[in-house]
Amino acid sequence: MTEFGDFISAVGEFGLYQKLLVLFLSLPLLLNPFHMIGQVFMVVDVPHHCDTSWIRAIGPNLTEEEQLNLTLPRDADGAYEQCSMYSPVDWDLGSIVAYGLNATEKCSSGWVYPSAQPPSLLTEFDLVCDRKNLNDISQSVYMVGLLLGAMIFGPLSDRIGRRLIFLISMLLQCSFGVGIAFVPHFYVYMAFRCVVGASVSGILITALALATEWVGVSSRPKAVLISHCFVAIGQMLLAGLSYGIRNWRLLEIAGSAPMFALFFYIWVLPESARWLVTKGRIEEAKKVLQKAASSNKRTIPPGLLEQLKPETQTKSGSTLDLFRKKHLRKVTLIMSCAWFADSLVYYGLSLNVTHFGLDIYLTQLAFGAVELPARFCCIFLLQWFGRKKTQAVLLLLSGLMCLAITGIPEDQAVATTVVAIIGKFTATASFSTSYVYSAELFPTVARQTGVGLCSMSARVAGIMAPLIHLLGQYHRAIPMAIFGSAPVVGGLLCVLLPETRGTDLVDDTGAATPELSRKLEILCKRETREDGVDLEKDVYRCSGSK
Repeated sequence: MTEFGDFISAVGEFGLYQKLLVLFLSLPLLLNPFHMIGQVFMVVDVPHHCDTSWIRAIGPNLTEEEQLNLTLPRDADGAYEQCSMYSPVDWDLGSIVAYGLNATEKCSSGWVYPSAQPPSLLTEFDLVCDRKNLNDISQSVYMVGLLLGAMIFGPLSDRIGRRLIFLISMLLQCSFGVGIAFVPHFYVYMAFRCVVGASVSGILITALALATEWVGVSSRPKAVLISHCFVAIGQMLLAGLSYGIRNWRLLEIAGSAPMFALFFYIWVLPESARWLVTKGRIEEAKKVLQKAASSNKRTIPPGLLEQLKPETQTKSGSTLDLFRKKHLRKVTLIMSCAWFADSLVYYGLSLNVTHFGLDIYLTQLAFGAVELPARFCCIFLLQWFGRKKTQAVLLLLSGLMCLAITGIPEDQAVATTVVAIIGKFTATASFSTSYVYSAELFPTVARQTGVGLCSMSARVAGIMAPLIHLLGQYHRAIPMAIFGSAPVVGGLLCVLLPETRGTDLVDDTGAATPELSRKLEILCKRETREDGVDLEKDVYRCSGSK
C-alpha cells in the first residue's frame, strides 16, 4: 500500500515549488502583527483635561491658564484633574474669581488635548477617564473575531478546501482593514476589527495546513517556522510604521492596503494535494502533484501516480470525532490547554508594552527582534529534542518569566523589560512549536477542525488577556501572576502527549497516534526479521493495519 508521503518524496520534500508556496503563504503574515498589536500605538496616553469653555461666555478675555485655574480642581500633586471639573454656574466672572467654585462633576462637555497632537484613537473617540476601558474591551472584541474565525474557517476549510478559505480571508482582511480608517464611531470600529480578527484567524490556520501538507516529514517544522519568521519581521515593521505615522487613520491604511497587491494569488496558490485525495478528487490531485514535480525538476513514476487513490471513502472529520476516539480526545484537550497558555502569556506581554517603563517603540522593536531568533531556533530545537520536550519546557519557562516580573520593583524598568523580553522569546517559541505539533497530531480529515478548536482555545485566552490587564488597578502583580500560572500548568500537561518527530502525517481519525504507529512499524520489522518473511511486504502489511 502506497502512502501519500511517498508522493511527496517523489515530488521533492522541499523543492522550489514548496519554497515558493511557503513564501506566498508568509507574505500576508507580515501584516498580522499590525492588526493584532497595532492598536496599542493608537491609544498612547496624552495630557488631557475637561472642556470648560463654558466660562468663555462670561470671561472671553481670560487666558488659558486663568480659565483652567478657575474651572479645574487640582490633585494631591498640584496638577489639574484630568477627569473632573467644577460644575458650571450662572455667576458673573467677578463672583467666580472672588468666591471660587467648590462643587465638582465629571467631564460633561468632552476633553481638551494638546493641539499639536496628531489624531489618535484616544483623542478622536475620547478613550479616557470613564471610557478608558473601551480600549481593552476593543482588543477583546478583536480576539472574539479571532475566535469566530477559528470556529468558522477551521471546519469550513476541511470541507471546501484550504485555498478558497485562504483567499476569502485575504479579501476580508484588506477590505475591512482599510474600511476601519473611515469609521465614524468607535463601536463601528470595534465591529470592523472583529471581522478583521476572523480573517486573520482564517489566514493563520489555512497557511498552517498548506505549509504542512505540501512538504515532507523532515521539512515540516522548517516550512511552518519560516512563515512564522515573517510574523517576527512584521513586529519590527510595526515599530517603525507606528513611529513614523502617528495619524491613526493613515496608519490603518498603511497596515491594511498592501494586502490588495497579493491578489495574484488567485492564479498561483495551489490546493492541498493531500486534501484533494481525502476528498476523492484524484485527477485534480494528480495535476497539482505533476505541476509541483515539474517545478522541482522531478518526475513522478507513472506506476506510482496510478496508485494515487483514497484508502477508503473518507469523509471530513467533525469536532465529535475528536472526542469519540480516546487518543484524539487526549490530544485535543491537552493541546487546547497548551494553546490557551501560549496565547495568554504571548498577548499578556505584547499588549503590556506601554507599561514596562521604557520607550514603547524601542520596546516593540525589541519584542519583534527577539521573535525572529525565537522562531528560527525552533527549527533546530524540534529536530534535536523532539516536539513534546520542546513544547513543555518552553511553556514552563515563559510562565516562570512572568512570575519573575511580579517580584521586580516597579521602579526597575530596565530589569522588568529584560525579563519580559526573555518571556516573549520563550512564549513566541512555544506558540510556534504548538502550530507544528498540532498539525502533526491531528489527522488530515480533521486537521483543520482540530487546529481550529485549539485556535478557539487560544482566542478565548486572547479575549481574556486585555481584560486581565484591568485587574492591575487593584494590584500591579495580579495580571502577571495569572499570565505566568497558566503556561506552567500547560507545560506540565504536555508531558502526557505522544512524540511526532520523524513520523508521517496521519490521514484518518481511526489511525493510531504517530508515536504508536512508529512503535508498531518497529515491532513489525522485528517480527519479520525473526520470521524470515519478505521484509518490505510485511512492513507495508503492518503499516496498513495500524
